[in-house]
Amino acid sequence: MEFTPELIKGTVVPIVLKLLDERPMYGYEIIKLVNRRTENAFQWKEGTLYPWLHRLEADGLVRGEWQVAPSGRRRKYYTLTRRGRTAMVSKLEEWRALSTAVNTLLLGPVTT
Repeated sequence: MEFTPELIKGTVVPIVLKLLDERPMYGYEIIKLVNRRTENAFQWKEGTLYPWLHRLEADGLVRGEWQVAPSGRRRKYYTLTRRGRTAMVSKLEEWRALSTAVNTLLLGPVTT
């Protein structure tokens, strides 16, 4: 199923922050990881990710640093800042609450 850009837009920031909490990554690595972990349900491309990375960097949530990769290529690796980690925790809490509310509304309450 292909998702609309409007729907994807609300997921990019928490996803990127959470992935960078795992380890520093370069942009294309993030794209490949998102696509693989979602079994290609998400099909991110450079145009999806890089504007967000630049915005997160400008907001002080991530820091980009050029490094030479093991392949010898120069790549910009992004790391989560302290402020970014705080934002990540907040975004994940917000996501849990939103997804629970939407699922309850659309699918009905969970009964145990």
